Amino acid sequence: MTREYSLLDRAVMSADRSLKTLLKGSATAKRSNPSNKFNDRHDADQQRRHTAGLMRINHTGEVCAQALYQGQALTAKNLEVKAAMELAANEEVDHLAWCEQRLDELGSHTSRLNPLFYAASFAIGATAGAISDRISLGFVAATEDQVCEHLREHLETLPRDDAKSRAIISQMLEDEAAHATMAIAAGGQVFPQPVKKAMSLMAKVMTGSTYYV
Repeated sequence: MTREYSLLDRAVMSADRSLKTLLKGSATAKRSNPSNKFNDRHDADQQRRHTAGLMRINHTGEVCAQALYQGQALTAKNLEVKAAMELAANEEVDHLAWCEQRLDELGSHTSRLNPLFYAASFAIGATAGAISDRISLGFVAATEDQVCEHLREHLETLPRDDAKSRAIISQMLEDEAAHATMAIAAGGQVFPQPVKKAMSLMAKVMTGSTYYV
């Protein structure tokens, strides 16, 4: 029998997940890092900085995903939708840990703006969940579509022989696409192009800032 958590229970669990998302070294992947089977290369400083910038964007994207899913799970009305949000959030923890590990290997850091983006994403997720599960799931699908677009762009601009970063991003792309498909199949609304356009502009603010900071 599945326990139905109270709003207070979910708020406490959400706060715990928030700390684990934002504190460096707290994320623990359940799956093996796909980059572990490849040896690292000593690229030129400019290439390493570029790769680190991309992986920092991806890490912040996963921070936002955690916040979005937690906010939606907090206010979602359907128990199955809540469970789906929590499952997706758990799968995204792998991405969070992998990106952080890769940044450490590159001698770089996670974005200092992560707390700000986490708070904004949590608020958006909670609002979407409060409106309706259909809107909430639709927002997941539209967000994951945006993430997939960015990941494909990153695969195009990464150094061709950076097998470690490519392995991580490729697995992330596969998982994110599956989450988008799941959200629509579960009854999510397909957002119109103007809404997706606005979301794309917001995403550019995140990617443009976290590449450097």
